[in-house]
Amino acid sequence: MPSVPVPQRKLDDFIEILGERAVERVRDAAARLDGARMLHVNSTAYGGGVAELLLTQVALLNELGVDTTWQVIEGTDAFFSVTKFAHNGLQGSVVPWTEDMTRVYEAQCEVNAAGLGEGFDFVVIHDPQPAGVLTVLEREGRRVGKWVWRCHLDLSETYAPVWNYFAGHAARYDAAVFTMNDFVPESFSGPQIFIIPPSIDPLSAKNQWMDPDTVYEVLHHFGVQWNRPTITQVSRFDPAKDPLGVIDAYRLVKRELPEVQLVMIASMAHDDPEGWHYLEVTERHRAGDPDIYLLSNVQGVGNLEVNAFQREAAVVLQKSLREGFGLTVSEAMWKGTPVVGGNVGGIRLQIENGVNGYLVDTVEECADRILSLLGDPDERARMGKLGHDRVKERFLTFREIEDLLSMLASLR
Repeated sequence: MPSVPVPQRKLDDFIEILGERAVERVRDAAARLDGARMLHVNSTAYGGGVAELLLTQVALLNELGVDTTWQVIEGTDAFFSVTKFAHNGLQGSVVPWTEDMTRVYEAQCEVNAAGLGEGFDFVVIHDPQPAGVLTVLEREGRRVGKWVWRCHLDLSETYAPVWNYFAGHAARYDAAVFTMNDFVPESFSGPQIFIIPPSIDPLSAKNQWMDPDTVYEVLHHFGVQWNRPTITQVSRFDPAKDPLGVIDAYRLVKRELPEVQLVMIASMAHDDPEGWHYLEVTERHRAGDPDIYLLSNVQGVGNLEVNAFQREAAVVLQKSLREGFGLTVSEAMWKGTPVVGGNVGGIRLQIENGVNGYLVDTVEECADRILSLLGDPDERARMGKLGHDRVKERFLTFREIEDLLSMLASLR
């Protein structure tokens, strides 16, 4: 399995934003793991929230003196098709789940287990794709160290055949980490349970301050008009993110405000084979509307461009139907942009309805909240300020690293 190189990060760079006490706390937490080696394993080095988390956290853990490596599993198209079904089934969708699919999954877990780094005190496995690696190592008598399964998905309602299968793998771990208590299946037993919400890096290219001229240049490059109100959603093209519902809500808004534009941005990840299909579905639903922009990394939209679009938007959407957390909510709130989000999962941890944003259940409610915000600049500014403050308090990277280090220290 390939290791992912990460650029160095300096703790002191965060003092201006977080304060010296925050840096001291995370140093104290790391001191409890003096001399430890840690390995993180996930399914992709780019194109998803887990990869974004690890890019920052692996660098900072090494800066803190915790020797940390990040490896990415390898897989065939058939394997990633199976894990996409698993992903959907674990979040409650009724999906095909057969013995042939489990054989494909387990065969690739054997391949990845053979390429796993050795000699680590802690191994953190992210989500279902690599979860079966520990089963292989135990069968071969090669298990070493403490193992943590970090599930970033909403498991509050699972499809039983899929969860029953993966629960057998997850039960072997020393600890399991979930975003919130509601996500822990009632029947799950074995590992010690920890609750650690994700976070954003305030100094990353996606979240650092950006001057207005750069924002304008990005919009101009992609043909989006800076002097017209823009609604933006940054999410995979995935039914759980409801891209068709986003377009439907935009169309209701456009009846009242014809000048409105919609920007939908996705990162096309190699471990998400359905993404291309739902991009096509979304393109068809767009129906040639020149005021709907469907953008992705394929057109050169990266972290800097996402930063610009989230800052420029009058309103950011995260109209998910299921959501583990939704880092894009915190990203937009950090920039002072009000967010209208689906009333689901980890979005509820971030948005306090009617205070620092809105939670919605239907297309019609979504459109009404957008119209309300577009018609009231003072309310947008008020919600934007409160959203920024909530992210600073709860959802920045040092808090998550401190939680992670405290958990690992308790497992030693």
